[in-house]
Amino acid sequence: MRNLTMMTDLYQLTMMDGYFLKGKSKDTAVFDVFFRQKDGFNYAVFAGLDQAIDYIRDLHFSSEDIDYLRSLNVFHSEFLEYLKNFRFTGDLYSVCEGDIVYPQEPIVVVKAPLIEAQLIETALLNIISHQTLIATKSARIVTAARGKNVVEFGLRRAQGPDAGIYGARAAIIGGCTGTSNVLTGQMFDIPVKGTHSHSWVMSFDSELDAFRAFADVYPDTCLLLVDTYDTVQGIKNAITVFNEIKAKGHKPMGIRLDSGDLAYLSKVARRMLDEAGFPDAVVFASGDIDEYLLESLNSQGAKIDVYGVGTKLITSEDTPSLGGVYKLSAIERGGILEPRMKISDSIVKVTNPGFKTLYRLYDKKSGMAIADLIALKDEAIDKPLVLTHETERWKTTKLEDYELRCMLHPVFENGKCVYEKPTLQGIVEFARSEKAKFWDEYKRIDKPQIYKVNLSDKLYELKHSILKRHK
Repeated sequence: MRNLTMMTDLYQLTMMDGYFLKGKSKDTAVFDVFFRQKDGFNYAVFAGLDQAIDYIRDLHFSSEDIDYLRSLNVFHSEFLEYLKNFRFTGDLYSVCEGDIVYPQEPIVVVKAPLIEAQLIETALLNIISHQTLIATKSARIVTAARGKNVVEFGLRRAQGPDAGIYGARAAIIGGCTGTSNVLTGQMFDIPVKGTHSHSWVMSFDSELDAFRAFADVYPDTCLLLVDTYDTVQGIKNAITVFNEIKAKGHKPMGIRLDSGDLAYLSKVARRMLDEAGFPDAVVFASGDIDEYLLESLNSQGAKIDVYGVGTKLITSEDTPSLGGVYKLSAIERGGILEPRMKISDSIVKVTNPGFKTLYRLYDKKSGMAIADLIALKDEAIDKPLVLTHETERWKTTKLEDYELRCMLHPVFENGKCVYEKPTLQGIVEFARSEKAKFWDEYKRIDKPQIYKVNLSDKLYELKHSILKRHK
């Protein structure tokens, strides 16, 4: 495990130095992690908590770290002495990995001494924003695949080793069934998948020789890449080899298409394989696939059984950042937490004040999600509940027969981790279960129905009383 304590922005440390010198180091503060609305993403799949826990557990400055900070000639000696015994002593609440979350919702809440809460901003946003982004992109692609298996194939195109490793883990949370990344498979017990590349075929005198050689080495897992030269001829060569290994008592796995018109070629391949007596042979497709191409392939009746998705998944190419935010929402004054909020001319940048929590409401009969409610930590939620749109106040929904789930769970209390990490398989099952509790209209790729996220009446009143004071 690496110590990531120094993975922070310089201004976090200069602010910490200032807090220390001004006697504010022990003031309690509350910060919220949330994300803002992104074009194309109407929801997100939360991921990254596992690594965030490891980061916070290991927070400490080594003697080498302090020597380096001293060499910058920026920090006061008293502050550097303080850092020698630095540890996280606060509280942290989080939604679960695999939870479906929406813009502006507090997905992580930190309540800690101001100086400690300030330090962890950069790393938390780095870890959670990236992994949530990739888990979300994965969930959208898996939705568009309509029940077909999706394998994460993006390591060579990921933006560095960590993006490849933890991005692959996040893709599994989003719904992928395997990865090509062997290290991720080893670290997290994820199924690893792969076939062969064009270089295998090109290293032999002919495509047929290459296929025979591969089948000789892997007769029971023989999946052949057929588009190195001429795809239709490649399918014919694959069928020749399949007949040869079938005669020896082995069952071929299938073929892989990596280029060309995937809809047309998959139909040709399916027909040729069926006619040759291989109806169980899979058609595996890879290449520059994303949820939009999958929607197109579906509309064209493509005959593809498994998708290998690389670049556009592991980089979330069309939406390269989540837009994660870490904002102060309360500060201690005289032993009382006073609400704080950022005010802006842009409504999307106006934050929600106070020490808050997050609830999800489910219909008792169907079990489906109805709405989310952002509320103050200490307020009671009554039945019946009337939800009112924050800006369009005439829009109301009265709920009586519902179940309430508090989504923010204690992860650290007084600096001690109190959260029992689930297995990755447990996270995957939870994510699948929660995703199924949202109607398809909320998950569709194009123009999804807007899911209700409301403020409680008390939070709304608090927010607008602060806005009035600052007019």
